[in-house]
Amino acid sequence: MEANSSTLDFVLHDVARLLRKRFEQNARGSGLTRSQWQVLTYLAQNEGINQSGLAELLDVEPITLCRIVDKLQAFGLIERHPHPSDRRVWILHLTPAAHPKLIQVRELGDMTRSEALAGVSDTDGSHLLETLQALKLNLTDACDSSLAGHKRATHG
Repeated sequence: MEANSSTLDFVLHDVARLLRKRFEQNARGSGLTRSQWQVLTYLAQNEGINQSGLAELLDVEPITLCRIVDKLQAFGLIERHPHPSDRRVWILHLTPAAHPKLIQVRELGDMTRSEALAGVSDTDGSHLLETLQALKLNLTDACDSSLAGHKRATHG
């Protein structure tokens, strides 16, 4: 694979970009942006998380997430609750109105994945997912060990 190593990087980047673009096209007219859909989906998987924790999961700046949450709250899809012991922290919860939106986002995601995987056998699709999960684990481990090494180097 060494000869094609840079090709892998570009193809992964392009596929991710095109998946986002196609999702946005499929979601046009839904009333929400891809970023708003992403926040709803991550919050559904992490109900009761605080804003800074959700920002970290999404790999966005807290102020960026704050603006998205403001919009979702204005749409009646998210509620902010004060943290019981830290008044600077907001705990996020979905409202009942968000649940039909979660069904809609699953349908949009299914449609986008079906388009992306058209002509790919179930076996190849499963193998692709396993390979991507292995890449993710390898890179997560590498990032975590690099971060731990950096902390040791800077903090003695």
